[in-house]
Amino acid sequence: MRIIKVFLVILLSVILVGCHGSKSESSSFVIPDSFDESRNYEITFWAKNDTNITQVNIYKNAISEFEKLYPNIKVNLRLYTDYGRIYNDVITNIATNTTPNICITYPDHIATYITGHNTVVDLDALLVDEQYGLGGSKIKFDAPTKEEITPKFLQECFFSNHYYALPYMRSTEATYINKDMVEALGYEIPDILTWDFIWEVSEKAMAKDNEGNFIVNNQKVMIPFIYKSTDNMMISMTYQLDSPYSNDNGQIFLFNDQTKELLYEINKHAKSGAFSTFKISSYPGNYLNAGQCIFAIDSTAGATWMGADATHHDISEESIIDFETVVRPIPQYDINNPKMISQGPSLCIFNKEDPQEVLASWIFMQYLLTNDVQIAYSQTEGYAPVTDKARQTSEYIDYLNRKGEDTDLYYKTKIEATQLLLNNTDNTFVTPVFNGSVSLRDASGQLIEEVSKAARRNITVDDAYMDKLYDDVKALYRLDQTSGTSSRDLGPLPSTSKILLGSLVVIWIIIGIAYLRQRKS
Repeated sequence: MRIIKVFLVILLSVILVGCHGSKSESSSFVIPDSFDESRNYEITFWAKNDTNITQVNIYKNAISEFEKLYPNIKVNLRLYTDYGRIYNDVITNIATNTTPNICITYPDHIATYITGHNTVVDLDALLVDEQYGLGGSKIKFDAPTKEEITPKFLQECFFSNHYYALPYMRSTEATYINKDMVEALGYEIPDILTWDFIWEVSEKAMAKDNEGNFIVNNQKVMIPFIYKSTDNMMISMTYQLDSPYSNDNGQIFLFNDQTKELLYEINKHAKSGAFSTFKISSYPGNYLNAGQCIFAIDSTAGATWMGADATHHDISEESIIDFETVVRPIPQYDINNPKMISQGPSLCIFNKEDPQEVLASWIFMQYLLTNDVQIAYSQTEGYAPVTDKARQTSEYIDYLNRKGEDTDLYYKTKIEATQLLLNNTDNTFVTPVFNGSVSLRDASGQLIEEVSKAARRNITVDDAYMDKLYDDVKALYRLDQTSGTSSRDLGPLPSTSKILLGSLVVIWIIIGIAYLRQRKS
């Protein structure tokens, strides 16, 4: 039996080595003792702007000012107009090991990026490093500390047991309302809208005169309620009702009876013409500004497109009507417990062979959280800075207090949309992040799009239709094999695990041979 005992000791040693190895691999980046400023670095930053030249100039100015502080770091800016394109390009570049150093993205996207080996740097150690962490002693500018980032926003960047991002800007959704039309229909706008209120007013607005014009606007066109992001619409309804959606383990619960009831309701109002979506009818702000929509729901980051005095629009000047715009949170099922989705881009860093290059990227990423950048960018749309440090400055407070002074920097609707988020930060939520959460989000919106299109095509929406819809959408987004089960891709086994498993096979073979020899002797 001595040989068996010897191999059991070997087995235990291998297990301990394997456990230690897996623990060390949980961090993809080791912080250098110091940043080597004798070397030159060239890093790439992929960013998104809303076709807004002011935002582009803010990025360019931030890079210019940063390079004055760190002349050995050159930052190359690549601009995108769509987060989806950034996501697709990152996925493509992961395969060729040509990812950018830094990109603006969403945690849902990062959850897919990290299924590759050491693709995205986890920031756990970097956040608190005394020298190069947030606000560290060796940083050459006034960066915020970890404690100065709004806790709710920083927590949104924690998933899969690590911080994989920093928040950059935050927004939520808002209901932009034509107050004149609501009052003409005999209603007053409450401080918090309900779904019943939205549906009731929208249906009443469908009344026409003898000539076929809608009475409320005296036009041939009227879509009272348009929701830009049906993904967010379904998710928000689900969360407000405490209906199951998904969990952190990747289990999917969206396809349930409660969701069907919501879809039946939406289909009913789409059939009457009282409700439509961006994908079906086009941008809600255009209809709102033309007097052809009463309730337009879009991001607070789209506030400068909303209202008679909006600084941006895609329709002719003569099509815009004069009306008073009111900004409210999205409609709720329980006004005493409002819930609204938290949106807005975050920043992540991709791992590189050279740790100094990664450190250079991290230092620049911190610069994007300084007061100057945060305040300037937040003023371009209805964004809120992600640091309490920026929010508490006299400059930012002055900006908010000057609401309505003009229709540009101090555009009333834009600042009211920002204040909506500032006042409701604690009421915001985010959905669980996992590999596959992007597909689930897309599927959520697809359900609404399909029942809305069915209404226009006079397709009967009943239980049989719903069952087929569920099956089709699950298949379309490859959720048919993950609903109710974990959809997390754990990636390849670590090398230590492979050694462990191989050693186990060899050890048990040797133990078996030793046992047979002892039986014969």
